[in-house]
Amino acid sequence: MNVLHTSDWHLGKRLMDRERLPEQISVLDELSQICDRENVELVLVAGDVFDTFLPPSEAEEVFYRAAKKLAGDRRAVIIVSGNHDDGVRLSASAPLAEEQGIYIFGNKPKVFPCGGSRPVRAVASGEGFLVMENAAGERVYVNALPYPNEARFREEKTEESFSQKVSRWIARGEAEYRGDAAHILLTHLFVAGGKTSESERDIDLGGARAVPLYCLPEGGYIALGHLHKRQKVGNNAYYSGSLLQYSFDEADTEKSVVLFRTEGVEIADIRQIPITAGKKLVRLESNGVEAALRLLPEYPDCYIELTLHLTAPLTSSETQALREANEGLVSLVAQVSSSSAAPVVCRSALSAGQLFTEYYRSVYGAEPSDELNEAFLSLMEEA
Repeated sequence: MNVLHTSDWHLGKRLMDRERLPEQISVLDELSQICDRENVELVLVAGDVFDTFLPPSEAEEVFYRAAKKLAGDRRAVIIVSGNHDDGVRLSASAPLAEEQGIYIFGNKPKVFPCGGSRPVRAVASGEGFLVMENAAGERVYVNALPYPNEARFREEKTEESFSQKVSRWIARGEAEYRGDAAHILLTHLFVAGGKTSESERDIDLGGARAVPLYCLPEGGYIALGHLHKRQKVGNNAYYSGSLLQYSFDEADTEKSVVLFRTEGVEIADIRQIPITAGKKLVRLESNGVEAALRLLPEYPDCYIELTLHLTAPLTSSETQALREANEGLVSLVAQVSSSSAAPVVCRSALSAGQLFTEYYRSVYGAEPSDELNEAFLSLMEEA
């Protein structure tokens, strides 16, 4: 069975003041084209379909159209909610989606109806898992775990560590696996050692929510979402990465999806399929305004972050000229050299986690503990 792994669509996400929904529509169309070209039978979406719990209606319409197009007449699509998604809202359409071959796992374990006439369909289902079968009789066991925390799963606080809870939640979806089909874990987690980017909000917070590799199954394929840079962690866990570049530290990061094939119980031919749709993000530096005015036109149809090294503050006319030189200029950082200048921390640029750490240091003169970081993160998620 040919399987495609994607994640972190973040539909509705903007870059500064720029609307990116047209790019997201374009990249999802490209995703469907890849599925057609590569004869994909099963699509895995590892969370963060939307950028916020309450996405704009336009973003929801894009999701419904894209999911239906991905499933088509002969594919199945399995989706788990991410930390940016409202799992209840995302899975509200599940009764209709199942008829289209789309299976959505929201906040709570769900048992899906099985059978039907589609070429790829669920033939077994339980709390947190699906067994998918194609027309040739090839089967794949999918353990599907949405972004997990106590609030989402309506569990009381316990003395268990977060990694112990994740191990228990994963084990629930493993309960019916008998080793007679290819195995996939589809989830939205931050695995310890993964490389983050600026577009991920408080994803680590001092490691409080990092999941050790030993919590994950050793065999099969682990399809991860959460981190926007494509990467492999451990022997069999892959982040497909976001479909678009969402922050300027991803400027040199190529976007892609992961394609692989199952053969009996084996996973074979894992490879990256490049994504070409969407504007590129570019980080530029320039000494002086005149040099910048010559540089900016060299990057058409891009979003640009420009750092200017100056000896005097920018005037309003210079700022206007820079904006007119390239309409893709969305971030302008002016650094004025001065022998008396002292470094200044701009608090508006700090994440909530960094602000919490700064506050704790200022009051207690020490670093907050991992337990306190975890409690703060849980409170932020519930809020």
